Amino acid sequence: MPQPKNPILMAVIGAAHGIRGELRVKTFTGDPLALGDYGPLRAKDGRAFEVLDIRPAGTVAVVRFKGVADRSAAEALTGTELFVDRSALPDEEDEDDFYQADLIGLSVRDDTGATVGTVVAVQNFGGGDILELTLGARKGVLIPFSKAAVPDVSIADGYIRIDPIAAGLVEDEDSDRGTAPDRAGFEAKRRPRGSKGSGGNR
Repeated sequence: MPQPKNPILMAVIGAAHGIRGELRVKTFTGDPLALGDYGPLRAKDGRAFEVLDIRPAGTVAVVRFKGVADRSAAEALTGTELFVDRSALPDEEDEDDFYQADLIGLSVRDDTGATVGTVVAVQNFGGGDILELTLGARKGVLIPFSKAAVPDVSIADGYIRIDPIAAGLVEDEDSDRGTAPDRAGFEAKRRPRGSKGSGGNR
């Protein structure tokens, strides 16, 4: 099987579990036990991993992979990221549901409908999902992926719409802090403000 052309991160292998080759695995699937439903998983170096058995264990799953028969072999896999191609994933039936990978490359529109940038990546540093944007000449702009900051997502039409104030890109008119906006209408020296609803479900 060839390497995924549009790889989607499905899981990260953690520590060995027991002496029979089982591993603790952090999954990113809606149902952690569905990890094996998408066919063979691929590591970045091309190795294929087939799930033989999986069971829940607290916040992770304990997985037995084909060909991993002892603790030494399991320990050698710690930290391995596992991917599938985007084509292996079902399309979401609800237009409000989507995969994070589908956001990459979408154009960014402001509250007037003008196109101002592009979605570069989706990050998560532990406090909820964050969108990394390119806005005009500015790269690496981070905003919370919340309903307030990103009120509209249209995968079909290829764009997201952001609220610059809720996203922390411009100063609220009620605030007396003044920073001159840049040419794109955003304040370059302002850092994105957090949001209570900045989790992945917006």
